[in-house]
Amino acid sequence: MASKHDRIAVRIARQKGVSYNRGQGPDVVTATQAIEVETADSAHDGLRQLQGFRKPSYIAGVDQDAVDAALQATKGTTVGVMDPDGEIVKRSTRRR
Repeated sequence: MASKHDRIAVRIARQKGVSYNRGQGPDVVTATQAIEVETADSAHDGLRQLQGFRKPSYIAGVDQDAVDAALQATKGTTVGVMDPDGEIVKRSTRRR
């Protein structure tokens, strides 16, 4: 059975019309966004995974605790936050 992280990443990737990247780098990359799915314990790790991307970048939390941790981790950064359904909670300020 897939982990909660994998299930959320696959769901968001399907929404965006791309594949889930299980390798290095962000979990979901589209032409206009980079998205890293994280748990509450790993929200800060998501910032590292998104370094170097010039397009709008987001941390997607696997649950409300992870969303809250991501909001804390991204305070004062250009990285945005999504909920487990891929809805934007905090918009990324990175330019395309």
